[in-house]
Amino acid sequence: MRKLLVRDKKRRLDLKSVELELFLIKSISKNTSLSALIRWNALHKLKDLVAMGNASTSISCRCLKSVNKKKFNKRTKYSRHVYLKQIRLGQIYGMRKSSW
Repeated sequence: MRKLLVRDKKRRLDLKSVELELFLIKSISKNTSLSALIRWNALHKLKDLVAMGNASTSISCRCLKSVNKKKFNKRTKYSRHVYLKQIRLGQIYGMRKSSW
């Protein structure tokens, strides 16, 4: 299971670098103060990068403790089972399990 978490982190880092490169190339290709040849080369490189495919669909948010794919919220790093267990143990400040 740790392999899945390591692979997911590696994919995220790769995607982050590719997104930064895409942003830079897009800004170069749209900059009218640069020469037409530079903008054309940037546009050509942009088409090559987009043709490689979008890796953002292969990224999944995983729980840090259970390596479960199902996180219930984007702001938390844990699945709902681990989150509930931490609330019961009192490890999350300001939250407690209540029954009615």
